[in-house]
Amino acid sequence: MNEKSLWEIYEEKQLQEMETVTERYKGCIDIGKTERECVRLSIKMAEEAGYRHLKDFAAEGKRLNPGDKVYAVYNEKTLALYHIGEEPLEHGMNILGAHIDSPRIDIKQNPLYEKDGLAYLDTHYYGGIKKYQWVTIPLAIHGVIVKKDGSREVVNIGEDDKDPVFTITDILVHLSKKQMEKKAGVVIEGENLDLLIGSVPLADEEKDAVKANMLKLLEEKYHMTEDDFLSAELEIVPVGKARDLGFDRSMILAYGQDDRICAFTSLMAILEMEATPKRTSCCILVDKEEIGSYGASGMQSRFFENATAEVLQLCGYTSDISLRRCLQDSKMLSSDVSAAYDPLYADVFEKKNSAFFGKGLVFNKYTGSGGKGSSSDANAEYMAQIRKVMDDAGVMFQTAELGKVDAGGGGTIAWIMANYGMEVIDSGLAILCMHAPMEVSSKADIYEAVRGYKAFLKNMK
Repeated sequence: MNEKSLWEIYEEKQLQEMETVTERYKGCIDIGKTERECVRLSIKMAEEAGYRHLKDFAAEGKRLNPGDKVYAVYNEKTLALYHIGEEPLEHGMNILGAHIDSPRIDIKQNPLYEKDGLAYLDTHYYGGIKKYQWVTIPLAIHGVIVKKDGSREVVNIGEDDKDPVFTITDILVHLSKKQMEKKAGVVIEGENLDLLIGSVPLADEEKDAVKANMLKLLEEKYHMTEDDFLSAELEIVPVGKARDLGFDRSMILAYGQDDRICAFTSLMAILEMEATPKRTSCCILVDKEEIGSYGASGMQSRFFENATAEVLQLCGYTSDISLRRCLQDSKMLSSDVSAAYDPLYADVFEKKNSAFFGKGLVFNKYTGSGGKGSSSDANAEYMAQIRKVMDDAGVMFQTAELGKVDAGGGGTIAWIMANYGMEVIDSGLAILCMHAPMEVSSKADIYEAVRGYKAFLKNMK
């Protein structure tokens, strides 16, 4: 209910700490533009903080003791970190969860074609996007190519200043009379989101000479054939680094802040824990939230459950009932971004139940849409616990809904974890331009989120 902004409250020391945290965050979001890049970076940071791979620990036949730090990973797409606490693990954990996939455009398995002297890659967009926002901007290709022999080529084209970039074309305004009459959802068709990649024909090639030249360049650079697209995961993302926004540098403009802003602040919070926690601390970073959390790397898979079972066994628990008790007695912040109040589009918000920049961590008691459809609704008792933890730590927070009741809506991974019977509430940071190629966040909120996540891990009972 506090109407003051964090910028009015912070003292010089806090402002300096905020700059340190947000510069580190910007570095993370620059490197982690795909889920694989996020996981690789997170593992590097975790190992620097003393975490070890769960399989390596198990292979040595050692028992996990309070203070030990381990992580489990699935195929560079999902990561779970555990900092073993003093209390029995069977009594539950304090969990921070966030997703590391973001809306983007994926390259299809049979993508390369030539049309009237131009070469393109056919695409399929991923997650909820406004398709018209993705045309005529510089784009990069990130991902991995896996050959039949198991060898891998990591791809990152467009981020270096010396790299070429790519784009998706749009019709010129002079000839767009019919296009401008269309509804926004179909101004740009999904099948027209094809990536322009070249125009030079290969010498002495009679048919599809530009396509042939693209294949030649791909073979020289990545030793790949056209068939290798079949086992490639190539993602198209906006070019560019995170930048300070505004004359006062109070905000950050960057791609993929939904939901990597919650992922990296959660990661920072658990990695910066110096003392052994009372309850085991856990951070889970997952894939596929933007398309329903399906698949082996999504939250609906058994990855987290299986990893927790392994950790329990290394702590001396051998019964399945111990896993059930641990999960049911855990407490979780399901961290995902919330829509920041935008005064230019005030008609879709209910102001007194909206999230604002500079007001701290956001708690959404429920998400969903309409009549709370498809939502996880935290109970009042848990909300009261959250209030106490944050107030005792001096963490500023706010509560919000995702716009007006019938304006739209969205979901998170909270309901999946709530299926175990654990206490879960949606939390996160306010974002402007959510799901756009470039999103806006508040530096003050990022710093306050790290403080809030630390307080939760340390003090939630």
